[in-house]
Amino acid sequence: MKVLATYNIKGGVGKTAAAVNLAYLAARGGRRTLLWDLDPQAAATYTLRVRPRVKGGGKALVRGKTSLDQAVRATELDNLDLVPADFTYRNLDLALDAAKKPTRRIARLLAPLADDYDVAFLDCPPGMSLVSENVLRAVDVLLVPLIPTTLSVRTLEQLADFVAGIERPPALFPFFSMVDGRKRLHREVIDRLRAERPDLARTVIPALSLVEQMAVRRAPLPVFAPRSEVTRRYEELWAEVCRR
Repeated sequence: MKVLATYNIKGGVGKTAAAVNLAYLAARGGRRTLLWDLDPQAAATYTLRVRPRVKGGGKALVRGKTSLDQAVRATELDNLDLVPADFTYRNLDLALDAAKKPTRRIARLLAPLADDYDVAFLDCPPGMSLVSENVLRAVDVLLVPLIPTTLSVRTLEQLADFVAGIERPPALFPFFSMVDGRKRLHREVIDRLRAERPDLARTVIPALSLVEQMAVRRAPLPVFAPRSEVTRRYEELWAEVCRR
């Protein structure tokens, strides 16, 4: 099972939209896919029409009283299962801090599911915390959505420095999200980072209102807007991920 996460230190950069759409595309392509919504705001869980609750909450998962497979819920979409968010995830750092090997718990929770799924996606809350340290040690690929602004790109530099200090670090796969091609600053930031980072995705995700409609339609973009430009861009982004 390959494990990927959508993560950024900064919030509001399109992590959940990427997680839901890429997980759907993986499932549509025939892969047995799991999406774990680690964000207590539960946006991915809401979009996929699942109740945001885990029996015993995050503490039960961390302490081993609830296994991850017990928390898995089927979605209405073929090949796509979900571990829903739970509001107690807001205290997940505290539960992890009290556990043995607190930076390895998420990896250990995922391990028993390795034969059940081809790919797992983690939709992560923003910030730097024990949760994010766990994620960095559990995943093969870290998908990093960026808004094309100076401050957003700066968080990528901070993240790269942090990841470099981890044993067996995940591969970084940054990509630009919420791009407005009419803005000169967006174009300049994209061009500059492309020159600096060969691992930057060629695909950019445009800032279109259809992405906001995901929460209204409660579905991935390819389900309700299969021929839209933004759906095509997510398809191209997923193809890039698969090639790497």
